[in-house]
Amino acid sequence: MKRFLETGNFAITEGAIMAGCRLFAGYPITPATEIAEAMSKNLPKVGGYYIQAEDECGAMHMAVGAAAGGMKTMTATSGPGFILYADPYGWAIGCEIPIVVLNSQRVGPVSGITGAPGQGEFYNARYPTQGGNYETIVLAPNSAQEAMELTVEAFYLSERFRTPVTILADQLVTDGLEDISIPETDEEKEAMGLRFMDRKVHMGPDFYPATDEIDLPPTVLGKNTGAMCSDWTPTEEGYDIETVEAHHKPSYRMIYKIRNHTDVIARHETLFLDDDPDIIVVSFGTASRTVKTAVKKAREKGLKIGMIRPISLWPFPDELFNKKSTYLSVELDYDGQMVREVERAMPCDSDIHFFGKCGELPTVAELHEIFDKLLKNEPLKPEGWEKEVW
Repeated sequence: MKRFLETGNFAITEGAIMAGCRLFAGYPITPATEIAEAMSKNLPKVGGYYIQAEDECGAMHMAVGAAAGGMKTMTATSGPGFILYADPYGWAIGCEIPIVVLNSQRVGPVSGITGAPGQGEFYNARYPTQGGNYETIVLAPNSAQEAMELTVEAFYLSERFRTPVTILADQLVTDGLEDISIPETDEEKEAMGLRFMDRKVHMGPDFYPATDEIDLPPTVLGKNTGAMCSDWTPTEEGYDIETVEAHHKPSYRMIYKIRNHTDVIARHETLFLDDDPDIIVVSFGTASRTVKTAVKKAREKGLKIGMIRPISLWPFPDELFNKKSTYLSVELDYDGQMVREVERAMPCDSDIHFFGKCGELPTVAELHEIFDKLLKNEPLKPEGWEKEVW
């Protein structure tokens, strides 16, 4: 096992190459640029390729194209670039092309603040392209170490589900310096719980029919497969067609190959849920680390506070929200995004509240003040624009 004091960007690069990534196409953007820099240095050492694109849209198109040719590929960006991925995202989703996408969120809207963390792409990660009729897989690390491990997992899931997998990090995860352990042997990888899957090739040219089955090799262009790859509705043989009846089949597959196999995807962390807590705090990414500390300290004071941290954000883990309680969603945004999913998933006789900050983490003291107010049934932010906006 090798140990480093390094950034999450370094850890993500190590995880991607370990998982078999052999092409990275990117465009510089803070706070993800260091991934492109590291890939440009390290991929040639393992027979891989780095491509500098003219913009983010071009970068993802290149990565998707290489993936359609049989390579494991990746791209990385931040919010302003993530939105430009919409067209190639749709191509990859609809044509079932495995690829990994890293989004290091910063403060928005638009270009916002480049050096501060945000969580404003929660819904963009769920709906990264036009048209609907699909599900996405999104993983959210809260540390550099976990970012490395989830990068490996993202490549594994992308192969099993034949779909893009998004790693939704934030600026503190990718830029922060932390102790990182990188496994060197198969035994160390297994002990860390890392999962791997090699790229296989379906000889085609047929597409798969309306089934929720996973673990099917992707249709790869070239290699004498005779396969096609269009972003139009395909027939079962892969030809374009303009009928609603034909569209039912791939639409069903896009949705239910993920919905019906959430057990393969699901990851979460929970604390103190066994004694029916009075408050359940929900958070993901870097903010969840402060939340975890605040919940533990509240327990030391005798307060019945629990915690849920979704690690696999999408599909959203509805099954975790099965207790009647007061829920508090803590997010790095002001508008309140995950809080709406918590409200949808929780029991109908529960209460829901939101606390958001942008560009900086909540403090333990702030969270304890909120816990006290909720336990006393007092409003959180009664004055002016600081009230609960969601």
